[in-house]
Amino acid sequence: MTISIDSNSGFCFGVTRAITAVEGELEKGPLCCLGDIVHNGQEVARLENLGLATIDYDDLRTLPAHSRVLLRAHGEPPSTYWIAQQRGIEIIDATCPVVKKLQDRIRACYEQHKNDEAQPPQIVIYGKPGHAEVIGLQGQTNNTAVVIESPDQLDRLDFTRPIYLFSQTTKSVEGFRHLVETIQSQITNHKSQIVPEVHDTICRNVANRVKELQDFARANDLVLFVGGTKSSNARVLYKQCVEANPNTFFVSSPDEINSLRTKWSGSESDLKIGICGATSTPLWLMKECKKQIEYGQQD
Repeated sequence: MTISIDSNSGFCFGVTRAITAVEGELEKGPLCCLGDIVHNGQEVARLENLGLATIDYDDLRTLPAHSRVLLRAHGEPPSTYWIAQQRGIEIIDATCPVVKKLQDRIRACYEQHKNDEAQPPQIVIYGKPGHAEVIGLQGQTNNTAVVIESPDQLDRLDFTRPIYLFSQTTKSVEGFRHLVETIQSQITNHKSQIVPEVHDTICRNVANRVKELQDFARANDLVLFVGGTKSSNARVLYKQCVEANPNTFFVSSPDEINSLRTKWSGSESDLKIGICGATSTPLWLMKECKKQIEYGQQD
C-alpha cells in the first residue's frame, strides 16, 4: 500500500496569511477572532489552545476598550469597523488581499452609480447567501446588492435596468460562466437594450484546484478527502473529487478513519491511497490522517 498527500491541497494564500497573523499576534497578548478563523474545527481548536478566543458580533459590541480583534481572511462589512472604532477596539485586519480588492471594486461601483435615479443600478453578487465573504461584499453597497447563487434565482433581477455582476472569490468558474450566459439569454428574451457589466472576480488560485484535485483523485485507487463540516469550499471540492473518483470518502478528523478501513482491508499490497483537502484544510491534519492509516497497518 502507498499513501500520498496531494501537494496542491491545504490552506490557500489568504488563509495562510491569516493563520500566520494569529500566531504572531498571540505572542503579543490576548487576541479575539471575529468568527472561526477558518472553517475547520480541528484548526480552530489548535489556535484556541494557544490562546485565541473566538467571538461573534454580539460579543464585539460588549468587548471592553483596547481589546484586540482579528478579522479573518473572509473580510468584513464597513459596519464591523465602525463598531470597533466606537468601542475603542484595536483591529488586526487579516482580510485576504484578493477579497479586499474585490470589496474596493464593489464599493467603487456602488458609489459611482448609487445616485443614478433614471436607471437605478443592480449590483449582483454571484455567491452563497449568508457566507462570511458575501456579507462583507454586501456591506460595501449598504446591503443593496442582490445575491444570486444559481440561474434559478434570476427572477429577482429587473432586466430593463443596468446590471453590474461580481463573484464571490471562491465560486466555480464554470458556474459563473453559466450564470453570465443565462443573464444574456434573459436580456434577449426581455428584448432589453442593456449590456451587463461583468466582472470575473473568482480567485484563480482556488479555482485552479479543481482540475489539480481531480487529476490527483484519478491517480489513486481510493481517496480520503479531509475537510471541515462547516466549509462550503470543502463540500464543493469533495463533489469534484467524487466525480473524478467515486471511491472518495469525506473525513473531518483522523478519528473517523478506523470506520473506513473495510474499504481497503484485504486489498492488494499495491493499493494507492490519496489524501487531499479543501483550501481550509491544514496540512498537519492531512499528515495526521496519513499517520492514522499507517498506524492501522501495523496493528
